[in-house]
Amino acid sequence: MGVPQKLNARQKALEINLDPLLYGTFAEIGAGQEVARHFFQAGGAAGTVAKTMCAYDMTVSDTIYGNCGRYVSQERLLGMLGYEYELLIERLTARAGETRFFAYANTVQARSYKGDNDCHGWMGVRFRHEPLALFSQVIVHVRLLDRENLQQQEALGIIGVNLLYAAFRHPADRESFISTLMEDLSTARIEIDMIAVEGPGFAGADSRLYCLELVKRRFCQAVLFDADGRPQRVADSLYKKNVLLLRGSFRPPTLLNLDMLRCGLQKFRAALPPEEQDRIVELPEISMSALIERGAVDNQDFLARVDLLAALSHGVLISNCESYAELSGYLAACSKKQLAFVMVVYSLEDLLDARHYRDRPDGLLGALGSLFGQSTKIYVYPAAEDNDAGKLRTLASVDVADCLKPLWQYLRQNSMVEEISDYNRELSGIWSRVVLKMIQNGEHGWESLVPAVVARLVAGNALFGYRG
Repeated sequence: MGVPQKLNARQKALEINLDPLLYGTFAEIGAGQEVARHFFQAGGAAGTVAKTMCAYDMTVSDTIYGNCGRYVSQERLLGMLGYEYELLIERLTARAGETRFFAYANTVQARSYKGDNDCHGWMGVRFRHEPLALFSQVIVHVRLLDRENLQQQEALGIIGVNLLYAAFRHPADRESFISTLMEDLSTARIEIDMIAVEGPGFAGADSRLYCLELVKRRFCQAVLFDADGRPQRVADSLYKKNVLLLRGSFRPPTLLNLDMLRCGLQKFRAALPPEEQDRIVELPEISMSALIERGAVDNQDFLARVDLLAALSHGVLISNCESYAELSGYLAACSKKQLAFVMVVYSLEDLLDARHYRDRPDGLLGALGSLFGQSTKIYVYPAAEDNDAGKLRTLASVDVADCLKPLWQYLRQNSMVEEISDYNRELSGIWSRVVLKMIQNGEHGWESLVPAVVARLVAGNALFGYRG
């Protein structure tokens, strides 16, 4: 059997139009009615489209959907989906037993006439996966990367059709769902940086795994989960916030990790002006390379890390950023404020090792320029020697190549790299990899190296290959 041929947007729209069960409305704001247009041009739209509308005027929009602080927002999208879906159900109750109703909506800020605005949008569909079922829902956030308004409208129409097709044809197949979203598109045109699913059509599905799939496929640079484990848009959560980030595996989170965040927060707060000291986001971050084991991502392992950090009242960022320089640039674009990384001394030595930059055309100097050029600070936590827990590695013992010593002095004298002094000496030799081996080997004592809630959850849920 040959490989099934992928359908283009027009063909997908036609297939949906010819499905006698599907019937719904389209409400689009900000970039024309590009999604509905595909269904009208495909033919047979009378069997699918109950209504289309486009409330551009803010007063008109508020009159229909209620007042909203921001018009291109998740709040506005949910208001549109709720209103249109309930109105559809109310007016067409007589055919409910034989119809899978749906309401599609988007609210978008496309390229303006001046051409200097941030182009992005929210879109979603609320639908019945079978007649008379409770509704299911999927919402996504996209960034429009084309330079021309017309191209952005075209891309928006394609991804809107793809979203509807994925919701109707692949709700239970996460990988097919996510791959369908980007068919006939590329990451040069569209970035999908947040997705959330709910309802019986997605029975057993976890929005966090749908978000992880976005990062795995490099459809976005990063996804963020809040302290309740819910997906959030990174730019919305970090905008105008000062970000303190700790990169790690968190497999599992340890007492050392928490002390690093505590100490880093103290240093960072002291370095900020008074009006900024309460606008700090503490953010654990896991890179995709830290999630990959034996060439694949273990989904349950990933969820365990997110759940454990949430139990400690921390959100977590999952990113494709391989280097601190790349991560710094990404965070700076999101926050527009100060950045700080907290790391152990060994991580700093890796950062200053020129061998890690052989594949970069700008080399170590370019990487460090990108890193520190974002008003970034690094707070360094002393660490116990690998072979002698009684000895500490500090900034004074950092091994810096002779050719880099002038640069090292510059970083130190300008307080770009600072040592943490108010740390817990007893925690300086706790490493997640060692704790993990103890958990997997059934060794005693690991419980004292992690927060009590982490120990309880690891043992109670047999996480990370726990052997009691």
